[in-house]
Amino acid sequence: MEEPLTALQQRLQHRFREPRLLQRALTHRSFGADHNERLEFLGDSVLNLAVAALLYQRLADQPEGDLSRIRANLVKQDTLHRLALDLGLPALLRLGEGESRSGGHKRPSILADALEAVIGAVYLDAGFGEAEALVRRLFQAVDIKPEMSAAAKDPKTELQEWLQGRRKQLPVYRVVATLGAAHRQTFDVECEVPEYGLVERGIGASRRAGEQAAAAAMLITLKSQPTR
Repeated sequence: MEEPLTALQQRLQHRFREPRLLQRALTHRSFGADHNERLEFLGDSVLNLAVAALLYQRLADQPEGDLSRIRANLVKQDTLHRLALDLGLPALLRLGEGESRSGGHKRPSILADALEAVIGAVYLDAGFGEAEALVRRLFQAVDIKPEMSAAAKDPKTELQEWLQGRRKQLPVYRVVATLGAAHRQTFDVECEVPEYGLVERGIGASRRAGEQAAAAAMLITLKSQPTR
């Protein structure tokens, strides 16, 4: 595994001081206890901040709502999946036997999560500056343009904008349960809007899908109460 990881570091243009971080970022929970989910959680936040800063600079004339929609377009699973393929992550993933047999190396949700974990690993290894530089390199070939904001809003983006328009705090998402075998898991996710005292649940084949389902349920609840 050492030589492929060296080649990956060359593609990332970042040499790890702690190579174990990179190996952990490529390890799915089906492989063992030292997996990448915590790094993915961290990388998701780093990615969103780095992309927000990139859009703030590149699209100086766009309003906040459009920037939020464009960012959602850039950090969605499909985009991250394509970037993970460009980096050659499928061949480097460490999966459990069942997950591997079921095609986990090609699964978009697993690859998108692994890319976020890699970003989180770079952040821990060298700080935000290096992680932001990596994000900018990853997205340098992506044609970022204002028209991206016209894409249909996903439920998480729509919920965020609905709350921001009313000057409310952003929702909080939590994975409350994972169901099924490691290679065929579903994620039970809770979406809470503390200021309204509301909680809704959603289930999906990935954490992201569960969050989207929970956000969609929350939107239905909020919009059914016109006094909100």
